[in-house]
Amino acid sequence: MKPIAVWLTRRDALPLGHRLAAGLDADLYQPWLNAGETPRELFRRQFRLHRQWVMVTAAGIAARYLDGLPESKHQDPAVVVLDEAARFAIPLLSGHEGGANALAYAVARLTGATPAVTTATEALRPLTLGIGCRRGKTADAIEQAVTSALGHRTLAEVREIATIDLKADEAGLLEFCTRHQLPLRVIARADIAARAWLGQPSAWVQQQVGVDGVCEPCALIASPRGQLIVPKTALDGVTVAVVEDRMTQLEQD
Repeated sequence: MKPIAVWLTRRDALPLGHRLAAGLDADLYQPWLNAGETPRELFRRQFRLHRQWVMVTAAGIAARYLDGLPESKHQDPAVVVLDEAARFAIPLLSGHEGGANALAYAVARLTGATPAVTTATEALRPLTLGIGCRRGKTADAIEQAVTSALGHRTLAEVREIATIDLKADEAGLLEFCTRHQLPLRVIARADIAARAWLGQPSAWVQQQVGVDGVCEPCALIASPRGQLIVPKTALDGVTVAVVEDRMTQLEQD
């Protein structure tokens, strides 16, 4: 039995379920194959046999399945809810301690969903970094570029890193994110191409990637209500942009 499980409530989601199971190395539950018990009974019996769950269903259905099961944030399995259209990955249970927040980002990278993290610790980190880099850049090179771009700000203020889908497997970028325990948000090229450009377009990036730029649009897409406080800065083949969430007047009140 694997640490991660993917739960489906409808047969229509089976292709998505297979993709998640393969990408996360997870067990896949198809409750309609178990004629001897109801889906809810099956879920409740299996719940604590896995450390993390991805439930492909509506949040309301997940809440009813979980009713009465949670005991402690230090012991409960992590639960991420993903809608069948793979639009939002929502950490519902054990966001920090169980790793549901990190799992939501992993699900998002596999499906293109938006990770909807609601825990307070992440909300209090106002900065999103957009990063682009040439192939083979090391984690140290990326860290130097990030430090230069941040100036007097610190990595402790950074909520997430955003990059283009072509860089989803960039070893140096992944190592940098792991080193600082920062989630990596992957933005599809089509979404970047559809977003109005703010800074100076890059002919090299357009030729190599097919979009006008990477770091600025990635950061702004990941933080749609944020303000670009550091436009694209380049250092040794690494580009970084910094976007800051600004509290609305309603939040301040």
